[in-house]
Amino acid sequence: MGKKVAVLGAGPMGLAVAYQLARDGHHPIVYEADDRIGGMTAAFDFSGLRIERYYHFHCISDHAFLKVLDELGLSEKMRWIPTKMGYWYLNQLQDWGNPVALLKFRGLSFIAKFRYGLHAFISTKRDDWKPLDKGNAVQWIQRWVGPEAYEVLWRRLFDYKFYEYTSNLSAAWIWSRIRRIGRSRYSLFKEKLGYLEGGSDTLLHGMQFDIKKNGGEVFLKTPVTKVVIENDSVKGIQTPNGFEQFDTVISTIPLPFIPRVIPDLPSKILTQFKNVKNIAVVCVIVKLSKPLTEYFWLNINDPEMDIPGIVEYSNLRPLEYSIVYVPFYMPGEHPKFAQPDEVFLGKVKKYFKKINPKLTDDDYLDIRASRYRFAQPIGVPGYLETIPNAKLPINGLWVADTSYYYPEDRGISESIDFGRKMAQDAVR
Repeated sequence: MGKKVAVLGAGPMGLAVAYQLARDGHHPIVYEADDRIGGMTAAFDFSGLRIERYYHFHCISDHAFLKVLDELGLSEKMRWIPTKMGYWYLNQLQDWGNPVALLKFRGLSFIAKFRYGLHAFISTKRDDWKPLDKGNAVQWIQRWVGPEAYEVLWRRLFDYKFYEYTSNLSAAWIWSRIRRIGRSRYSLFKEKLGYLEGGSDTLLHGMQFDIKKNGGEVFLKTPVTKVVIENDSVKGIQTPNGFEQFDTVISTIPLPFIPRVIPDLPSKILTQFKNVKNIAVVCVIVKLSKPLTEYFWLNINDPEMDIPGIVEYSNLRPLEYSIVYVPFYMPGEHPKFAQPDEVFLGKVKKYFKKINPKLTDDDYLDIRASRYRFAQPIGVPGYLETIPNAKLPINGLWVADTSYYYPEDRGISESIDFGRKMAQDAVR
């Protein structure tokens, strides 16, 4: 007879946990505080277009994601598109992302270009991240590419995402970012990325349907207010609807919420969770009547722009209008995060006008901002040693979020892979 398991959170990891449990004959019950499934992959109505609040794309190396699509019979909805990457530098758009673009790049010496290209190539071929785990990301990159390439191509990407945390990031984490994009190439000169017809909703609702079909349940607008522990064992959960008994609880909510939801954990573990740092994001999404650029991903190095890059999603997924995401990353405690949406919307219009002077106010069909406080765990050197094992020393209790598949960056495929494996381990 299968186990009854409470799953906290209906983001990709939580849904993957429940999906695996239900397929294995167990009875998962998912509790989600939001009014929709998906977490950071959740969609909203953008003046008639249903689309994610935060951008997502897929690489050909996203095996766990592709496997679930196949299991759900959704593989035919996957589309792979050659995409272009660009760089805004020296007040001009420049091609980026392949050897020819690197050689033609204006504002960088040949030696700096060579060192940058060699580092990217070796990082793509590398598989063993353990030697990089306790290394410093900035020092590692500077040692390889040199001060010139770091200043032009890397410094602002770090500074406008991690701010004061830039000096304490793991080299393994940044290596995994370089490798993932590098391995999305189907030739030395062509990059191929993917999108799902209907966006992430197609996958999320496919998984939700499968969970219910196999005996699971999903409750929205039902936050878990407390995980009840007695005698070092899970007894159940509290929600606004009352107490529900469970022998097994698997939490996938952001780690900073754990001390509030599971306050009876040992003090050492609570301290570890409280010490986890996260980057927040204010993500502006814009609907334009015409394209901003020809690039899907545009890196930014401009002293007048406090962003690391722009994602023109409609240059990956063909849409009736041009859809552009502009993420403003910053530590959640930074004063900038408290600024009203209008500040960020105004900045975006100013930046767009500089990048494409032909844009007029009439070209803006809609513009909005979404916020997420725990958007990106900060992977410090030796990160996995700073957090408890996902299997906590409480019988029946498992806790993890996107930071647990470090050094991989947060992503749908990585969340699915980790969630399915955790589900299998939790019911053994």
